[in-house]
Parts: sequence; C-alpha cells; structure tokens
Amino acid sequence: MASVMFVIGSVLIFLVQVFVVLVFIRVIFSWLYGPFPTNGFARVLWRITEPVLGPIRRRLPIIAGLDLSPVVVWIGAGILIGVLRFIL
Repeated sequence: MASVMFVIGSVLIFLVQVFVVLVFIRVIFSWLYGPFPTNGFARVLWRITEPVLGPIRRRLPIIAGLDLSPVVVWIGAGILIGVLRFIL
C-alpha cells in the first residue's frame, strides 16, 4: 500500500512540476508574442494553463501592469510539492 501511495505522490509531484514549467513558458511567450497568442503551440499552452491562472488573475489586482497570477501559481505549486514530499 505504501508503494502505491509513493507512486501516486511521485506522479502528482511530476505533474505539478510540469505545470510550473508550462506556466514559465507561457510567461516567456506572453513577453514575446503579447497576451493573445497566434502561434499554435502558444494557444495550446494558454488552454492548459488558463483554467488555473484565470481565476487567480480575476482575484488579484494588476500591479504596475504586471499579472502576478503566475507568481501565485509558482508559490502554491512549491507549497503543494513540499506537502506531498512531506507526506511521502
């Protein structure tokens, strides 16, 4: 049973880390291409990350023209990974 929980936890940690990388790539793309992607890869990236970033963005004020929702996601992901590692 413990090994099954370890595998599930490891997969969850991996998926969270992949999502963090995707958010980072999205931030870079938004600097390069603007907030409305026309590139196919960027559109897929937006579709994957927007369900998490969108609700956070709506609750946070934009400070000096900066969208801080990726920072909140990175902090939350770090906390989630830490909790998962502690549990495992």
